[in-house]
Amino acid sequence: MAGEGEEDVPRDAKIVKSLLKSMGVEDYEPRVIHQFLELWYRYVVEVLTDAQVYSEHASKSNIDCDDVKLAIQSKVNFSFSQPPPREVLLELAASRNKIPLPKSIAGPGVPLPPDQDTLLSPNYQLVIPRKSASTEPEETEDDEEMTDPAQSSQEQQQQQTSELPGQTPQRVSFPLSRRPNK
Repeated sequence: MAGEGEEDVPRDAKIVKSLLKSMGVEDYEPRVIHQFLELWYRYVVEVLTDAQVYSEHASKSNIDCDDVKLAIQSKVNFSFSQPPPREVLLELAASRNKIPLPKSIAGPGVPLPPDQDTLLSPNYQLVIPRKSASTEPEETEDDEEMTDPAQSSQEQQQQQTSELPGQTPQRVSFPLSRRPNK
């Protein structure tokens, strides 16, 4: 793993290996070096791109050390944030903990909303056709295929409803939950 094939390794990879060794990391997978190199190259490209933008903004033809320092400083300010000091966190925790928690109204377990407010309660819609005086034969699948394909489905529905004026369905909707006893 570490230390295999030292002669054909690029200089940057050797630097990453020496950094890992100096930090006490002796055993690692070879792809770790490639991941560190990619991170390193990406960071350098971003810093140099920012430095070039700062140099162009200052109407300079070349990037100088001040542009690179400014780019690094802006990268550090926006990428890495320091947590607040421990004293500040302790003060915030003490002030927040002064407010007592609300008393629990519900018993043990997770409180659930009433049945009428949930989407899990069963709800059925039934279509109850009205009785008609005339009994016409029902249309079969063969009859449907013989209709004119150019005729739209909306026209077919209007035609069927005009033929059967007394057969408008009635929709009934009701939940199947228990009603509280009075």
